[in-house]
Amino acid sequence: MALFLVLSILIITTHFCEGYKALVVTQMPSKSHSILNDAIVKQLLKEGNEVTYVRSIEYKNPPSTLRQIDVSSNAEAIPANALNIRSIMDRSVRVNDHYTVKHRMTGVSIKTMENKDVQKLLSDPKEHFDVVIVEFLDNDLLASFAAVFDCPMIWLSPIEVNSDILSRIDEIPNPAYVPDIMSLNIAPFTFPQRVQELWSRLKSQYLYYRYIDDIQSEAYNRLVAPHIIARGRKPPTIQEIRYNVSLVLGYSHVSMGEAARLPQSYKPVGGYHIDEDIKPLPENLMEIMDDAKDGVIYFSMGSNLKSKEWPEETKQSILQMLGGLKQTVFWKFEKMLPNVPKNVHISNWFPQLSILSHPNCALFITHGGLLSTAEALYFGVPIIGIPAFGDQFVNIKRAASKGFGVEVDMSFNVVEDLRTAIEEITSNPSYRQKAKEFSFIYHDRPVKPIVELSHWVRHVVQTRGAPHLRSPAIHVPFYQRFYLDLALSILVLLVISIKLLKLVIKLVWSKKKPVTKKKKN
Repeated sequence: MALFLVLSILIITTHFCEGYKALVVTQMPSKSHSILNDAIVKQLLKEGNEVTYVRSIEYKNPPSTLRQIDVSSNAEAIPANALNIRSIMDRSVRVNDHYTVKHRMTGVSIKTMENKDVQKLLSDPKEHFDVVIVEFLDNDLLASFAAVFDCPMIWLSPIEVNSDILSRIDEIPNPAYVPDIMSLNIAPFTFPQRVQELWSRLKSQYLYYRYIDDIQSEAYNRLVAPHIIARGRKPPTIQEIRYNVSLVLGYSHVSMGEAARLPQSYKPVGGYHIDEDIKPLPENLMEIMDDAKDGVIYFSMGSNLKSKEWPEETKQSILQMLGGLKQTVFWKFEKMLPNVPKNVHISNWFPQLSILSHPNCALFITHGGLLSTAEALYFGVPIIGIPAFGDQFVNIKRAASKGFGVEVDMSFNVVEDLRTAIEEITSNPSYRQKAKEFSFIYHDRPVKPIVELSHWVRHVVQTRGAPHLRSPAIHVPFYQRFYLDLALSILVLLVISIKLLKLVIKLVWSKKKPVTKKKKN
């Protein structure tokens, strides 16, 4: 009996400890997007799984269990001036237009599918995976990986809770209190803002179904459907693929975002990319930070925006303004500048996490990307945000509303506005205090976010798609969801009742009328 129990335990343990085969797909030719996906790949490999990684930036020092497929040519789908600071300042590019963003992201997805090595992967009948994890970029084309390999599908959403991703797994969030991801508003909304949010949501949905759906359907029929047919199955439509999602891993958390209503198949795991083993600062930077008695200001516009693209006059004015501060400044800049003040240190790369973790880091000036926001909260550092595109605006507005950030507009008045914001945060301890409060909220979780992420991926694999987590809302037509059929039925009954009532009144009235006899001549 004892031997039987031991064997049973060994069999069960072996079953659940077996590694699985995962396909991880990142599309954006961007360092920040690669950081998110690299963290997932690193965790999957650490657990002994085999991973195929479709990526635009090389994963360094890969183990033998990692296969990489290079899609760095996706950069060709992004216009050269799309993320240029000068172009954003003079409003010569449209960075927050719904159609422009969706069309551009769909172009990146099509470019991924057209890649010859990706097509080779799809066409190989011997290839199979237990799960597919794909970064969501405003379209459904890459969900077709799961349709080809007939396995569960997980979206990775690299932004806070939003209607685009939730509509794939549940109801669309109420625009009366949940802002659009490219919104300039945060709740609670005024009446005009509620109208604006509703209009923005309706316009976004219209543009998607009117234009983007046709574009991705054509690409799906051309690049994906033939591979499904070759495997002996009837290809589903792109509309069917859209809702065949097991799980969404959202880079979100209530400390950074809002307490939005979430379905069971959405798991907030914001901050999972932050490694607790923070590397020590290089000796020269450590010495500077240790000696900075008035604190250090770290200034970085992220990996997509280049500080060298500030207009020349603005660039020199920023440098002069920073030189007049009593704090030490680290400015991430892509080239060396002449006449740099003594308190300003310029480099094309700084160890961001190591700087933010230092107790003398007083302030983080950022573009407002969600990764940078999460890292600032992780260490309890207040921020000044200069948002440029996408979700950066709403990220910074939320930080400001929570009290640990200040927003500065990316305009030709940026220098004076930035000076005022720096004076406000460095002279008012409430910003630092609020950053510490929300840092506590960030850290106070049952398990670390990377552990939770790992658990849910494994759960999806072991339950073959986690159908028990899927919301019934995805099977309910919108007219039933909003009781439009009931409203129509009531309207029809009301109209019929009114007509019958009128008819009855007419009949009764006609019987009551006296009959008058005609006089004879």
